[in-house]
Amino acid sequence: MITFLKLGGSLITDKLNARTARLETIGRLADEIQAARQAQPDLQLVLGHGSGSYGHVPADTYHTRDGVHSAEDWRGFLEVWRQARDLNQIVLEALTQAGVPVLAFPPSAVIQASDSKPVSVQAHPLLSALKAGIVPLVAGDVIFDSILGGTIFSTEDVFLALAPSITPDRVLVCGIEAGVWLDYPANTRLMTRITPAAHKRLENVLGGSAGIDVTGGMRTKVDQMIALVSQFPQTEVVIFSGTDPGALHDVLMGHPHGTLITFTEGNGS
Repeated sequence: MITFLKLGGSLITDKLNARTARLETIGRLADEIQAARQAQPDLQLVLGHGSGSYGHVPADTYHTRDGVHSAEDWRGFLEVWRQARDLNQIVLEALTQAGVPVLAFPPSAVIQASDSKPVSVQAHPLLSALKAGIVPLVAGDVIFDSILGGTIFSTEDVFLALAPSITPDRVLVCGIEAGVWLDYPANTRLMTRITPAAHKRLENVLGGSAGIDVTGGMRTKVDQMIALVSQFPQTEVVIFSGTDPGALHDVLMGHPHGTLITFTEGNGS
């Protein structure tokens, strides 16, 4: 079973304070990932994480998502990469300490875009890693773009780019929200399942994101995951909170909670 797992930037960093990683949370999540791997030897993971209060801050300052053209823009591009890379190293070290055999794959070296769309994806090295029992680690990162010069891909963007070559059985989006709220930010009505048909009725009620998020909030995440299950109907997506100890392990073990996104009402757990 191939599982794409994203650790949200709002979960692993304090998005209201620049360059503030939640080290205890990252360590706990790494332990839960390793425990699930040990319990399920056939589990193949592609891990990703958001940039949180690292990459998002300079990305907002330099408007990197909108394109990179001037010398100043390229300085911003490099600063986004550097800060995202710093957080990536923190996550990598925590996973390694937990016993996860992890190898980082910078999206800027794997994906070439054109007008914010992936046009070349070098997925073969990631497939080789999976075959060798190694866990590939990607992240929200800068990307070279033939039209825009450069831009930013969120972890969900990276997952979508990889999916045609490494089609996941599951995509798990682990953040701080319990799932997709119908009444954000009141958060009293949780959607337990969303399909593409139901999604059309939700477009005016899905919320955004607290703190800086240059790649969009919950609305964008849901839009992207609906696009994914529409392209790959057998894939299921779970959006859930990893704030409670054991929650990530539980979902990795096949007990989804939060919001399940499937192509139809009939498939999924």
